[in-house]
Amino acid sequence: MADDTVQGLRARYADIDGRLDAGASDAAIKNEIIALFRTVEVQVAELSALKDDIKRLVDKYKTQQSAAAASLAPQFTGERPVVHADHIGASTFIEKGWSRLSLGDYDGAEQALQKAIDLSPGDPQSEGLLGWAQMLNEKYDDAMMSFQKVLMRQPANALARINVGYICLKKGIFGEAIEHLSKAIRLDNDKKATLYAHFYLGLVYLEREMYEDAETFFQKTLVLGPNLIEAYYELGRSYWFNDQRDDAIATWTKGFATNKFNPWGKRCNELLVLVESGGEPSRG
Repeated sequence: MADDTVQGLRARYADIDGRLDAGASDAAIKNEIIALFRTVEVQVAELSALKDDIKRLVDKYKTQQSAAAASLAPQFTGERPVVHADHIGASTFIEKGWSRLSLGDYDGAEQALQKAIDLSPGDPQSEGLLGWAQMLNEKYDDAMMSFQKVLMRQPANALARINVGYICLKKGIFGEAIEHLSKAIRLDNDKKATLYAHFYLGLVYLEREMYEDAETFFQKTLVLGPNLIEAYYELGRSYWFNDQRDDAIATWTKGFATNKFNPWGKRCNELLVLVESGGEPSRG
């Protein structure tokens, strides 16, 4: 709502309030109160609709950014946190952090969640969300510390564990990555965690040039999540580097056909064009 609109409505409110204090109570002032209320109600409804439209702009921006630089980080799709009213206000900052995280505002999410932790130290929900914000902001050392705090209190938190596995993968600590990801698979208490654990194990073995092991995990990933298009992309690379060229081409073709508009579907097609022109996929 623009400042002049707010000021105008506030002026109308002050005028009515002053007249009521002076003893006015006729039908005209009643009608003015009703009219003011209805005006504000309309403004609130319009602002709420605008807020939803802005969220769609954020989603569109995130989609375009992903297309430009697709990320292998797990997508944040966490459900709204269950918070309870408290006298210190930590729940307010948890909800704010979750909302900012969902919108892709990782810096804003970090600030809100750190405030929640300052108000209520040791809360695993706040620490877990903070870890997500730090990881997606590529602050891997900070994120590692946040997730490890969660795992100290909740060893069976599979999502926190696969995120630690992902960070270890990014930092090249492959032994620890395998340990955490394998444990998440054994826990098997969260479908998303189990899916990404298989995918990241595939990436670990691909990095180590153990192509058959990588193929096995990417194949299992696609059984668990046929729409995780990045698994087609990476499975095709595993086939290609293992001299299974026909399998690689077939995999990239299927990945592109599964979702032509997905950033990773587009990357599958880019590799098809590249190899058909005699090029080689990057090993990086």
